[in-house]
Amino acid sequence: MREFPYYNTKITGGFWKEKQDLVRNTTIYAVYDRFKEVGRFRAYDFNWEEGMPDQPHFFWDSDTAKMIESIAYLTKLKKSAKLEKMADDLIKKIVSHQDETGYFNIYYMTVDKDPSHRFATRDRHELYCLGHLIEAAIAYDEATGKNALLDFCIRFLDYVEQRFVIEKSAGFQTPGHEEIELALVRLYDYTGNERFLKLASHFVDERGKREEGLTPWSHESYNQSHLPVRMQKTAEGHAVRAMYLYCAMADLALRTGDGELLDACRELYDNILTRRSYVTGSIGQSSCGEAFTVDYDLPNMASYSETCAAIGMMMFSRRMMLFGADRKYADTIERLMYNGFISGLSLSGKAFFYENPLEIMPYFYKRNVSVEHSEHVPATVRKEYFGCSCCPPNITRVIPSIASYLYTEEDGVLYVHQFMKSVSTLEIGGKNYTITQKTAYPENGKVQILVSGGDLKVAVRVPGWCSEYTGGVAENGYTYFDVPDGGTVTMDFPMKSHFIAANPRVLHDAGKCAVMRGPFVYCMEAVDNGTGIRNLKLNTRARLKVVKNAELGVPALLGKGVRPAYTGDALYREYSGETVEQEVLLVPYYAFANRGESEMQVFIDVK
Repeated sequence: MREFPYYNTKITGGFWKEKQDLVRNTTIYAVYDRFKEVGRFRAYDFNWEEGMPDQPHFFWDSDTAKMIESIAYLTKLKKSAKLEKMADDLIKKIVSHQDETGYFNIYYMTVDKDPSHRFATRDRHELYCLGHLIEAAIAYDEATGKNALLDFCIRFLDYVEQRFVIEKSAGFQTPGHEEIELALVRLYDYTGNERFLKLASHFVDERGKREEGLTPWSHESYNQSHLPVRMQKTAEGHAVRAMYLYCAMADLALRTGDGELLDACRELYDNILTRRSYVTGSIGQSSCGEAFTVDYDLPNMASYSETCAAIGMMMFSRRMMLFGADRKYADTIERLMYNGFISGLSLSGKAFFYENPLEIMPYFYKRNVSVEHSEHVPATVRKEYFGCSCCPPNITRVIPSIASYLYTEEDGVLYVHQFMKSVSTLEIGGKNYTITQKTAYPENGKVQILVSGGDLKVAVRVPGWCSEYTGGVAENGYTYFDVPDGGTVTMDFPMKSHFIAANPRVLHDAGKCAVMRGPFVYCMEAVDNGTGIRNLKLNTRARLKVVKNAELGVPALLGKGVRPAYTGDALYREYSGETVEQEVLLVPYYAFANRGESEMQVFIDVK
């Protein structure tokens, strides 16, 4: 299939228009200001000295790059002199300090200045940072026509190729943190220079062929180096690193026709989707290594579910979607878009979650108070800044470019994967079409797709959550229509509430259900339902009523439940089974923790 760039579409209203406006008007400045406060940008003045605060870190370049990339997407959609100047100033500082070899890394040029230390330590993120700089450079050149950062990256890549391919003089063969691989494929697509595709293939093909080491506390699987990539069958290790590697593998399989690489991608994807992902779409079960664990191990309160991992899974899904129509990829993207990804951003647009747990119980987080080191627990409220701040600028680059997930084309058929109120201009078979979506989705399931510019065959995804769609016969989850010029496809996906049970092998969810309506996963918070929500049991036979939560401005669900009638102080007592009924209010998962610290559950005991 062929993709369409995000800038071919203008989102004109609804959920994603609100989020794009929020990023443009609030979030991009919130992230920029926090980075400025902690010296992220001041570091590029190259005046840091030992003993000064805000010592530059070896991954800071990647965060700056994602900031520039975010500005590029916002600028491409709508010119902003203020945003463009912010990016220009950063780029000017970066390119002016590139050394004579082409090398650049703020840590190794201001903190550890020994040239022999460059590309000596595998997990110091030098190639990861360069990958993000490449992506930023392409996006910024595409948005503004300014190529200074792109030229900078190509000079840097000359040096990388010399050290890793020609001389083999680097202290390792493949990156400790993947990212440059997918960036190189993107650079190949943008420039047409096959040298970049070959370099991407080199880093992917060499991975796992020998012991390279990483850190004393990790195994080779931590960064997916335990086997050659074509032999990997299960998702292992650091979830974000895994996603970036799998994206590059899919990219290369598509462009080179490598069937073994594609087979590995399919096995890895299905392992994640069917055994190692949450109902929110999130991935990465453990805080130990921010990593995958084993099949069906999906703890709720201890879930790591990093925002960047959710973004990575969206990216991997989009790439797998290009190999042929199968709605599981678009379904996964949708589940992440409305749940496991967007939960990383507060409703105010100023604060973020690094981790996105499926249960919060503040009471338990006060354990181990008599020792210095407590168990790791996720944050209970979003923060404006993290020391490792990869997630905020990742959010600001995804939301402006979210329309890239809408459509693909194959053999003259337009595939509609997602639903957003929008107008798109798409070239298909030598004709320019205007595709207009009229919809309030995801508020309801009514979608109108208007086609102008000529007759067109259109395939529309029937969402996997929709169990009562009565339209045309779906093939691989898509319904096909022959639409005349000026014609309309009208879809109506009934949005009924569903109780979702996990596979019995997911022991953490035994006797519990999650609730979904449309693409949204819902959760229960103590702020609405009283403390001790683990004592609440949701009545699965009672109808869930859709109500508006005015405080959050989101659609909520009102149901019925029971909790134990006992209110005494005895630590133990004879069981009576007596209960009292109460109303239960559920809010969309993405909106949790926007009213202060509160207990929260996605999987709820049921009766």
